[in-house]
Amino acid sequence: MNLSDPPASALPPEAVEQTAGSLAQTLQFVTFSVVDEMFAVPMGPVQEIIRVPDVARMPLAPPALQGLANLRGKVLPIVSLRHLFGLPACEADDASRALVIQLGLPIGFVVDRVASVISVEAGQMAPASSIESVISQEFLTGVIQRPQASGEVQLLQVLDFGLLARQQFARLADVGNGDAATGGALQALDGTPASNEADTADTDEPRLVSFTVAGQEYAIDIASVQEIVQLPDNIIGVPRSASHVLGLMSLRQRLLPLVSLRTIFALPMDQLDEHHRVVVVGLPGGHRVGLVTDTVKEVLRVPRDQTDAMPGLLAQDQGLQEFEAICRLDEGRRLVSIITTSKLLGLRGIQEALHAQGGSATAAGSASTDTQAEGDNTVDTIDDDSQMVIFRLGAEEFGVPIMSVQEIVRLPETLTHVPRSPPWVEGMINLRGAVLPVVDQRARFGLPPIERNERQRIMVYLLRGVRTGFIVDAVTDVLRVAHRLIEPAPSLSSDQSGLISQVAKLDGDGRLVLLVDPTRLLDDGEAGAIGALTATSADASCSVA
Repeated sequence: MNLSDPPASALPPEAVEQTAGSLAQTLQFVTFSVVDEMFAVPMGPVQEIIRVPDVARMPLAPPALQGLANLRGKVLPIVSLRHLFGLPACEADDASRALVIQLGLPIGFVVDRVASVISVEAGQMAPASSIESVISQEFLTGVIQRPQASGEVQLLQVLDFGLLARQQFARLADVGNGDAATGGALQALDGTPASNEADTADTDEPRLVSFTVAGQEYAIDIASVQEIVQLPDNIIGVPRSASHVLGLMSLRQRLLPLVSLRTIFALPMDQLDEHHRVVVVGLPGGHRVGLVTDTVKEVLRVPRDQTDAMPGLLAQDQGLQEFEAICRLDEGRRLVSIITTSKLLGLRGIQEALHAQGGSATAAGSASTDTQAEGDNTVDTIDDDSQMVIFRLGAEEFGVPIMSVQEIVRLPETLTHVPRSPPWVEGMINLRGAVLPVVDQRARFGLPPIERNERQRIMVYLLRGVRTGFIVDAVTDVLRVAHRLIEPAPSLSSDQSGLISQVAKLDGDGRLVLLVDPTRLLDDGEAGAIGALTATSADASCSVA
C-alpha cells in the first residue's frame, strides 16, 4: 500500500482543508487513550482540555450523556466516550480529561488520558480499513502511523467526533434552530400557560403558602410571596433596632430586612439554624421584607367555603390586624391563619424593619452601598424575573414556574393502587374529596426508586384538564430567577429537549437548575390514560358510597 498518497476520504475534513492550504503538508492532532487504544483528533475543533467537572444529570437523555457542567458561565454537555464505544464504565481519576470539541455547540468528551499534541505529515495517514479497532470503522477517518525510535510504528486512530455524536444524539443536527425549539418553553417558564393548557381551575380557590411559627400554622397568598430562601449564615446587625428586627441579609445584591414572626406574634424565641426559612413578601409601595419562619410546609389550594373571616371579636384586636381569615382543613381539625400582606405594612415591627433598611447604607459601610448600587442596575426589575419552585430528585435540582403549580402537599403514608394502571402511576389519593392520580417523578425520569420519607412532596399540576400529582424527593426553594441567568439547554434528544430545554445558572454560576416545562410532563395519550383512571376511580367511590 502506498501511504504517501492516501485517498481524500481517508483524511478528516479539517485535515483535507489544512493540507490543501499548507506547503509543509503537516497537521496537528491531540492524542488520547480510551482503555488501551490510542486515538487522535485534529487540533482545529478542540477548544480546550479540562479536568472532568461535576455535572447535573439530565433525565431522559441518552445514556452516554453524563450530564451538564458549568464551564465559565456556559452550559457544557459531558459525554462518556467509553459508553459511546460500548466499553465498561469506570470512575474518573486524576488522569481523566474532557476534550471540549466544537460540533455546532461545544461538547466535552471524557477520555481516560490525554497523551500529547503532535504534528503529522500527510504521508503518515492511512485508511481506517488498514486496522482493526474496538469501534466501528465508520467513526474513523483514518489512521496515523508514527515511526518510533525503537523501530516500531505507533498507530493512532483518527476519530470522527461529529459523526459519533450525531448518531448518538439525534437532536444535534438541529443545533442552530434554538429559537424555534425553546420559544414555547420560555413562555411556559415565564408562567404563561400554553394556548391549549389554560388553567380552568376555580378562581374561588386561592393558593396559599403555609408555614409554621412555634408549632402554629399560618399562610400567605402565593401572589404576595416573591421567594422562599434559607436563613443565611451572615446577618447584618442593625444597632438600636427592636427585638423583632433580626437584621439585614443580602439577597442578589439587595439588602432585605429580616423580621422574626415569633417576636411579632409574642411567641417564645428559639435558636436560629439552617432549618428556618425566609418568606420574602412584597408590600405596598414596592417594599419587601423577609419573614423568618420555623418551616415552610405546603402550597395549598383552599376552597372559599373552607375559609372564614376573622371572628368579629378578634378582628377588633389591634394586635391581630394582620390576619384576614382562618381556613379549616382536614374536616376542621387543622386551622390555618391567613396573613394579609397589605396590612403588614401597618405593623410597628414591619415599619421599624423597613426603617432599618433605609439607614443600612451608613450602618453597613461603603461596601454595602456599592453592592446596592450594582443591584439597582442589574436585578432590580421584577418584570425581568421568572418565579420558580425548585425541587430535588436525587442530587439534581429542577425548577418549574410557580404559577404552573396548583399546590404542594405532603406524601401520605399509603396510596391506593389502581389495577391496570401504567407502571409510572404510583396510585391515587383523596385530596379534599377529589381523586388525585399520583405519578412517581423518579420513574418518569428513569431514576432508581428510593424509600418513602418525610421530605418527599407531591407537586400538583393541571395537565390537559386533569389534575395530576408528581412525587419529588424534596421541595427546596421558591426563587426569582433573572432571565439573563437562563439559557437554552443543549438539545441532544427529543424527549429531553421537549421536557428540559433551558437551564438556570445560579449562585455565581456555581449551581445549575434544570428548568422543566410542566406542559410536557405528560403527552396526550398519557394524560388521556390518567383522565380515564380518575373517572373510573371517582365512579367506584360513588358506587361504594
